[in-house]
Amino acid sequence: MAIISYGRQNITEEDIQAVCEVLRSDYLTQGPKVAEFEEAFSKYVNARFAVAVSNGTAALHLGAIALNVDERSNVITTPITFAASANGIRYCGGNIHFADIDSATFLIDLNKVEDLIKSRPDGFFHGIIPVDFAGQSVPVEDLNFLANRYHLWIMEDACHALGGYFLDTSKTVHRIGSSFFSDLTVFSFHPVKHIATGEGGMITTNNRKIYERLLSLRTHGVTRDPDKMKENHGGWYYEMQELGYNYRLTDLQSALGISQLKRIDQNINRRIEIADRYFRELSGIPELKVHPVKDGHAYHLYVILTPKRDDLYAYLREKGIYCQVHYIPVHTMPYYQLLGFRKGDFPNAEKYYEQCLSIPMYHSLTDADQSRVIESIKTFFQ
Repeated sequence: MAIISYGRQNITEEDIQAVCEVLRSDYLTQGPKVAEFEEAFSKYVNARFAVAVSNGTAALHLGAIALNVDERSNVITTPITFAASANGIRYCGGNIHFADIDSATFLIDLNKVEDLIKSRPDGFFHGIIPVDFAGQSVPVEDLNFLANRYHLWIMEDACHALGGYFLDTSKTVHRIGSSFFSDLTVFSFHPVKHIATGEGGMITTNNRKIYERLLSLRTHGVTRDPDKMKENHGGWYYEMQELGYNYRLTDLQSALGISQLKRIDQNINRRIEIADRYFRELSGIPELKVHPVKDGHAYHLYVILTPKRDDLYAYLREKGIYCQVHYIPVHTMPYYQLLGFRKGDFPNAEKYYEQCLSIPMYHSLTDADQSRVIESIKTFFQ
């Protein structure tokens, strides 16, 4: 019996050829393909600048540094996310504060964000990291108004949402990643995401100062630009001007990313088809909550809710259908409990966690395999 996973990569012959061409070239690490990938990506999401990095977590970390996070910083995020959304702030010594989710959307609740801000003195908070959970954009225009009112920066975690979009109040379409309402946006190219580079990430921004800082930070804080150096001893000379990191993406990975990005709209359309079929065929089950397709949703995940989650998870696994739970609330993790958070702090997130299950969702999922998932779920609830 073949295993059906909750997510997986799709590699084509064109992808393989693109990588082979790099293997035959003069560059394997950071070469011309990195810049080519950045240019193609920024054009796709309609952002001025894009910086490729080694993974999504590196993107969150460098973004935090570029936004001047330190031990005095207080930053708000959601408990329903992978821990990296919060960890990037902790790497810089900053303090994380959680705001509960909206039970209808699973996204951070902006009313609770504002309540949290008002509960502290003016100027206490410095920024917010909203998460486009499962592929759905946060109400980022509303968040932008809120952030401006309280002088907060926004680092949008869009690791689930490449290919998604939203409409502003004037009905203008904005690609997620355009950073039109955010200071910067971060993405991940893990194999279960919309495009895969093995590991990899991207940061988009429209702020040149942030962009140039990110370029420095990802490569050890080193520059070879004569206009920026304090001294110049010759053509070999370089200067480390700040404490940076080795968070570079390689030409091998970038070639794969360029090839995959060419199919992004096709991939998103297939995910929408899968999501629509799940809703149509599962929506009549009384003990199961499913959601119809939403405009702009990129469908990294398709999440269902049921009070029988644990039993359904085990049953499907016996049938060779490997689902996943996204996510264990970050504030319940032992590390964050050491920082003072407790179970019961965010009841909407905790209730969601008790019932959520991510069923198979990836653009190469076949109709036959989706039928197997659907029929197995129906059989369980009979």
